[in-house]
Amino acid sequence: MSWAKRLDPLWPLASIASFAEVGSRAGWWEAYLFPAPSMVVACLWEDRAEFGGAFAETLFAASLGWGIALAAGTLLALTLSLSDRVERAFRPYAVFFQTVPVVAIAPLLVIWFGFGRPTVVAAAAIVSVFPVLAAGFAGLRSASAALTDYFRLRRAGRLATLFKLRIPSAVPQLLTGARIAAGLAVIGAVVGEFVGGGGLGGVVDAATAQQRVDKVFAAVLLSTLLGFGLVSIVDAARERLLSRWLRS
Repeated sequence: MSWAKRLDPLWPLASIASFAEVGSRAGWWEAYLFPAPSMVVACLWEDRAEFGGAFAETLFAASLGWGIALAAGTLLALTLSLSDRVERAFRPYAVFFQTVPVVAIAPLLVIWFGFGRPTVVAAAAIVSVFPVLAAGFAGLRSASAALTDYFRLRRAGRLATLFKLRIPSAVPQLLTGARIAAGLAVIGAVVGEFVGGGGLGGVVDAATAQQRVDKVFAAVLLSTLLGFGLVSIVDAARERLLSRWLRS
């Protein structure tokens, strides 16, 4: 892809930022409702030390929670795919677990894990585990019927079929689940920081109490960039690992 095409998504962003800057400067709305982008950039620069530390803390917690979700979701998907009876018994609970809002259970996480990083990591992992589980399970069950019959004809064992057929067939779906989970891990981490303290979520919480809307926007912008960065890492890995699938 050429650089001109890569830069195409910047035009809408530049247009919206220009409109917001002009509207705020012209007094079309109050700055405390929607600050000018220049105010947000100035806030980022003035409080760069605070934002830098908060960004690093959220990055670590979100990445760790994401990694836990990848490992746990993949393991659960493998377990459920091995037996129809196990799937029928436990999959409804997995779906129910995903429907519980993390905001509702965040206070419980504080009770269980205490304030600080453990609660934030747990929130990130809980929010992001289900996409990995769902995508991994669907991928493990998506193996070609013809190849499955061939493995059965060759009397391949369950483990041989799993590692030589089902897991390779599930790689594209697992990477898709990892991509979705990357963005959700950042959301879970920020929500966990609302109650557990620290990171960008803590900055948003404190800035809201101080009515520093420019600081809230700055923290939200950094969290968005963090999620975009994690998703971009998965996209790069997907493009490199699955170039044959992508071309087809």
